[in-house]
Amino acid sequence: ANGYYYSRWIKCMWSSHDLSDAVFIDNYIFNKDVHIQFNSTVGEYVGYTEHGVYNAQRFNNNPGQLEGERAELERVCKPNAEIDQSTITGKS
Repeated sequence: ANGYYYSRWIKCMWSSHDLSDAVFIDNYIFNKDVHIQFNSTVGEYVGYTEHGVYNAQRFNNNPGQLEGERAELERVCKPNAEIDQSTITGKS
């Protein structure tokens, strides 16, 4: 496709059964390059391009948006990880 490509990929990652190492990552992608990322380990947005740095600063100065992203680890990642783990454990 010609033109611009914008997407957003959200990931939950963990490796321990107690989910103590669970991480929520929210990537903002423009033309297949991550230009802004929220990582729950860092706790704020990080920009990787000039435009991404500008928008990351704007997002980090918005307390509601920042708190919403920080809450996703508990709201989305951990409950789904528990379901996944119980399914896997139940089949072994």
